Amino acid sequence: MTTRLLIADDHDLVRETLSSFISKEIGAEVMQSRTLQETLDVIRAKGPFDLLLLDLTMPGMTMPTGLSEAIAANSPQPVAILTGTTSTEIEYSCIMDGAAGFLSKSLTPDDLVIAIRAILDGNYTRIEDLPPRVAGTAHPVRKTPLLTQRERDVLKGLCDGKTNKEIANDLNVQVVTVKLHIKTLSRKLDARNRTHAAMLARELHLI
Repeated sequence: MTTRLLIADDHDLVRETLSSFISKEIGAEVMQSRTLQETLDVIRAKGPFDLLLLDLTMPGMTMPTGLSEAIAANSPQPVAILTGTTSTEIEYSCIMDGAAGFLSKSLTPDDLVIAIRAILDGNYTRIEDLPPRVAGTAHPVRKTPLLTQRERDVLKGLCDGKTNKEIANDLNVQVVTVKLHIKTLSRKLDARNRTHAAMLARELHLI
C-alpha cells in the first residue's frame, strides 16, 4: 500500500519543493494544504494520512489548539511539526502537546528523509526523550543530544562493535540508511568517527 503524506504549509515554494522531494525519495503519495482549515478539510475528505507535516506559522494555526485539532483529525496517524521557527522551548511544547516529531526546515535533505522514515516506522519523539526542565525556568537544558529511537538502535550497534551491514540486518533496513544515521549521529555528538561516537555514547550514558 502506498504511503500517504500531507504537507501543510502556506509557503508555495517550500511546499512544492518538499512534496516533490519526499514523493521521489520515499515513494509516497503527497498531498498539500495551505491553511489549518484547509488541512482539516483535506484530512476529513482524504485522510487520515500516514503522516501529516504541519507548519507552525501558516494561516489559522495557533498553539496548542491548532496542533490538537490536527492530531484529532488525523488520528490514529501521527502529526509532526515541520517549521523554520525553532527553539528548544517550542520543540518541548510541541512534543508535550502530542506532536510525533519536530523537524526543522534547516535539516539537510538526507536528515529530513531519515526523520520522516523514523516517524513512519513508529519511532516518535517522546517526552522522556527530551531533557528535563529546570525548576524556575521555562527552558529545557540540553546536557545530551536528542536522539530518535532508531538513532539509539544504530548507536547501540556501534557500541557493540557491529559493522554497518550487521546493524542493517538487525534493524531490517538498508546499509545506506545505517550510514545516514551514523552521519547524523556524528553531527549530533560532534564525533570524529564511528569509534568516537561509540565512546561519547558511553560517556553520556546514551546506551
